[in-house]
Amino acid sequence: MDKHPTPPYEREMDQLENWINESVMPRDSMSDQIMKEIEKRAMQRKTTKSKFAKQAVLAASVVGILGTGVVGAGFVSPTMAATLKQIPGIGSIFYGLSSDEIQTAVDKGILSHPNESVTHDGITLTLSDVLYDGTRLSFSIERQGENMPETFMNPYIPMDAKTENSDDEWVKAHKVPEKDQLKGYLKRPEVLINDKKVDSQRFMFGDDPRKNNSVIGEYMQLDSLPDEFDLTVRTSVTGVDGSYEFKVPVKVDNTMIAVQPNETKTSGSFSYTVKELNSTSTTTRLVLDSTGEVPASPEQTGEYAPTMMYYDIVDDQGNVIEQRQFGYFYSKPRTKYHVDELYNALKPNTKYVTIKPFTLTVKPADWSIVGEGMGSDGKHKRGDKTYIKELEMKIPLNN
Repeated sequence: MDKHPTPPYEREMDQLENWINESVMPRDSMSDQIMKEIEKRAMQRKTTKSKFAKQAVLAASVVGILGTGVVGAGFVSPTMAATLKQIPGIGSIFYGLSSDEIQTAVDKGILSHPNESVTHDGITLTLSDVLYDGTRLSFSIERQGENMPETFMNPYIPMDAKTENSDDEWVKAHKVPEKDQLKGYLKRPEVLINDKKVDSQRFMFGDDPRKNNSVIGEYMQLDSLPDEFDLTVRTSVTGVDGSYEFKVPVKVDNTMIAVQPNETKTSGSFSYTVKELNSTSTTTRLVLDSTGEVPASPEQTGEYAPTMMYYDIVDDQGNVIEQRQFGYFYSKPRTKYHVDELYNALKPNTKYVTIKPFTLTVKPADWSIVGEGMGSDGKHKRGDKTYIKELEMKIPLNN
């Protein structure tokens, strides 16, 4: 028997790692919270330097997976796409899509493969993939060079960055003057649309966990973008003089289905209102506001309680549309939320969807999820869902 049980800090970080590993496209707001929590805990625990360093790199690399640059207009046949979906590190760009839907995305310009490269001082960066479907803008950058660091993203902290404890060993180790930084790390890029900086409150950037020497960037909530524009990505690399700039045209045949139900469902003191439901050939986006304390089931009383409300989307054939990112934090739920989440694509000709709100059961003593762990199928199980029938909402789609 293990006489040294895993401390709560280690358990939370391990669960964070599981959450990140199973995620398809985390939100930047969540990655910010993760990093703040990791930094706070690191300031408090100098004895966890090695564990923290590992998890900090992990959290800094919270990313979605877009594949490896084999997608080009007119290049992917349905047969090839179906094959690519089975290959780790390639198929994730097609996650949740049928081969026909993939071909449609290529034909409509949603998926493109610019393959533009710039080389400085022996290091080549390539803008390999671009995805824009009217809802989200994603791109992939690959790196080539000799004796490169294992990770791609820049791990260094700015010298003028303020921290809670400037004497912390880990922080001091990562506050390195530029002249002394290891060569080969990618600095955060500047992204422009038609020569204007992208205006988005939700974005992320980090290493691709399924492909070495590749990073992913993604911007969401970009409804104001035109269907045709020039995308510019500018960046630099530690230890390298000169900048890297890529400029490529983006043109998408945007056939997004957009509905604004503004319908409200209520149960007790809790209510939510669906503001938008947008569907493209690669993504479904759900936007809603909620207020009030979530209802608790008989099993969620006493030493147990419900989490915040989550929302499944179920199509007219009864298929649950997988959410691209599922976030949970070990704390008491708030009474107001603005939810703006991405899900996999709906099947063509879907007539309606049903929003099915649910909670998970937690122990308020440590806010751990009851039933969370590895399932018999080897996949991570979040816990049992408690659906609230009276909160279900049917939304017709304007096909």
